[in-house]
Amino acid sequence: MRRLRQLAERTPPGRERYADLLRALAITMVVIGHWAITVIGYDRAGRPTGQSALGYLPWAWPVTWVAQVMPVFFLVGGYANAAALTAWRSRGGNATGWLIDRSSRLIRPTTALLVVLAIGGATARLIGVDSTQIRTVVWFATIPLWFLVAYLVMVPLTPAMYALHRRVGLVVPLVLVGLVALGDLGRILGPAGLATANYLFGWLAVHQLGFAWYDARGPSPTVSGQGTDRPGLRRRRLPTSRRAGAVLLLVGLAALLLLTRVGPYPVAMLNVPGERLNNTAPPSVALLAAATGQLGLILLLQNPARRWLRRSGPWQAVIAVNAVVLTVFLWHLTAAVLLVGLLNALGVLPTPPVGSAAWWAWRVPWLLALAVVLAALVAVFGPIEARTRRHARASTSRPLQTVLVAIGYAGVAVGLLINALTSKSAAEPVGLPAPTLVAYLVGAGLLRLLRSGWGSRG
Repeated sequence: MRRLRQLAERTPPGRERYADLLRALAITMVVIGHWAITVIGYDRAGRPTGQSALGYLPWAWPVTWVAQVMPVFFLVGGYANAAALTAWRSRGGNATGWLIDRSSRLIRPTTALLVVLAIGGATARLIGVDSTQIRTVVWFATIPLWFLVAYLVMVPLTPAMYALHRRVGLVVPLVLVGLVALGDLGRILGPAGLATANYLFGWLAVHQLGFAWYDARGPSPTVSGQGTDRPGLRRRRLPTSRRAGAVLLLVGLAALLLLTRVGPYPVAMLNVPGERLNNTAPPSVALLAAATGQLGLILLLQNPARRWLRRSGPWQAVIAVNAVVLTVFLWHLTAAVLLVGLLNALGVLPTPPVGSAAWWAWRVPWLLALAVVLAALVAVFGPIEARTRRHARASTSRPLQTVLVAIGYAGVAVGLLINALTSKSAAEPVGLPAPTLVAYLVGAGLLRLLRSGWGSRG
C-alpha cells in the first residue's frame, strides 16, 4: 500500500488517468465475461470440455454491445502508444529505440506464459497424457493470444501510422472502415478470403482513433502557422465534448440496429456457434459501429470519471491493476483450466444445464473460485510485468538495428499467429506447435538482445 501511495503521489499532472482506468476496466470485463459465459461439460471420453453459453442465451446478445470491450483496449492502446512515442521523441529518442523499449512490457509476461505452458505440456507428455489432449488444454489457455497478435502488429506500425495521422487525421480511420466494409462484402458475397485483412484494418481503425484522442488532450495543433486544427475529416483532434459523445453514442446505436436488424450481421459482438458471420473474427463493420457507440459513452463519462480519479484511493486501485494488467489477461483462462482440472480430479465438478437455476447459482462461487486461482497466478507471475524496467535510449539507430527490430517483432507475432491457427485437436507433444516456439523465442530473444544494447554499436 505504501508503494502504491508513493506512485499515486508521483503521478505527473498531465497524465490521462481516465485512459488507465479504461484499460483496467476493459481487461477486467474481458476476464469476467470469459469466465461468466463458460459452460463446462464432459465429452464422450469423459473429459471436461468448455464452450460459450451465448448460443443458449439469445436474450444476452445485445449485452455484448457493451461487454465486448476489446475496441476499448485498442482505443486506449492507440492513446498510450501516441503518448509514449511523443514523450520518447521529446527526450531525443527515435522510433527504433522506442520499439525496442516498448517490447519489454509486452513480451516478458507473454514469454513466461508460453514457457510455463510448454514445460507443463512436456511434463504431461512424459507421464503418458495424449498429445491431442495436451493441445486442447493449451489451446484453451492461449485464446487470449489471439488479440495480443493484433496488438503486437499495432505497436511497430505506430510510428508510421501516427505520422500519417498527423498529416491527414481522421481520414485514416474512415478509409480503414471502408476497407473493413469491403472485407465484409467478401464474406457475404465472396471471396471470403477478402475479409482476412479485416484483422488488421478493423483494429487499426480503432487504434487510430486513440491517436486522435491523444491529440485532443494536447495544445491545439497548427496548420501553416495558424493556431487551428485542419478542417473537416483531415482534423487530427477528436471532438471530445459531451455533445460529441452523445452524437457518437446515438450514431453507433443506430448503425448497430440497422446492421443487425435489417443487415446481415449477428446481434452478438462475440462468437456464437452456428451464426453465419462472426463480428469479432475478423472485426466487422458492426463491431466498429459498437466501437463508435462505446467511444461516445466514454466521452460522456469522462468528466465525472476524471474527478473521481483525482481521489487517492481509486487512483491507487487503478495503478495496482495496470501494474499487472497484461498478466491478468494472459493467465485468466489458465486459471479456468486449473480450477476445472482440480474440481474434476476431486470428483466435484458441477455441470448443470445452461440457463438452469443451478447453473445461475453456480456462477457466483465459480467466479469467486476463479478469482482466487488467478490471484495466486498473478502473485507468482505478476512481478515479471510489474518490475519491467525502461531501458536507456540509444542516441542513434543504425539501419541494421531497425531491421533486427522488425525481425524480432515479426518473429513474435508470427509465432503467436501459428499457434492461433493450429487446430485445438492437433497432436502437439508439448501443446504448442514447434514452429510457434521457434519463431516466438527467436523473435523475443532478438528483442531482448537489442534491449541490452546489442546491435546499437559498431
